Amino acid sequence: MAKTSPDRKDVDSYTIEGTNKIVRVGDCVLMRPLDTTKPPYVARVEKIDEDNRSNVNVRVRLFYRPEESKGGRMLFHGAKELFLSDRYDVQSAHTIEGKCIVHSFKNYTKLENVAAEDYYCRFDYKAATGAFIPECVVVYCKCEMPYNPDDLMQQCEECKDWYHPVCMGMTIEEAKKLEHFLCSKCSSSASSGAGGKVEPERRKRGP
Repeated sequence: MAKTSPDRKDVDSYTIEGTNKIVRVGDCVLMRPLDTTKPPYVARVEKIDEDNRSNVNVRVRLFYRPEESKGGRMLFHGAKELFLSDRYDVQSAHTIEGKCIVHSFKNYTKLENVAAEDYYCRFDYKAATGAFIPECVVVYCKCEMPYNPDDLMQQCEECKDWYHPVCMGMTIEEAKKLEHFLCSKCSSSASSGAGGKVEPERRKRGP
């Protein structure tokens, strides 16, 4: 952790101007960019300190949006996906516009309703090299793509793998009306009389 200069002292919290929202170390926040045409950037507060004139600074660890990474945005990246980078910055607390929540990927997929302040992170990102941690994740469907929580997927009742309706030759509307779903592999096995469950392949792919 960076040392506090002699004329500054650590503080426990900061109240966002014009609101009653309190920011503490560990909270995720939306911060105003220099280029006001761009969306607020997301950061995790690592340290809060102030000087003897009550000027408050925050040390933050930055999140990247997919389009800000070296690889760019890919089809499986969700609209609310972020990467936790290894970049840190010190900014005036006045640049904080609001608070947000960056969920784990697992917890995000369990949300019944996604609010404007909800984001998720499943990769750490090395800004200098463009490397991701983990280097690859499980992929699904015939298209072998990682799961995008923005897209509808159907689970096969037999093999328990997940598929995009379009990859199964269906529209989203048709898929929503289905009471039962078998993937093409399992439906072929059933029609040919082959018995036993087909275990899904757990393939992996990098970001």
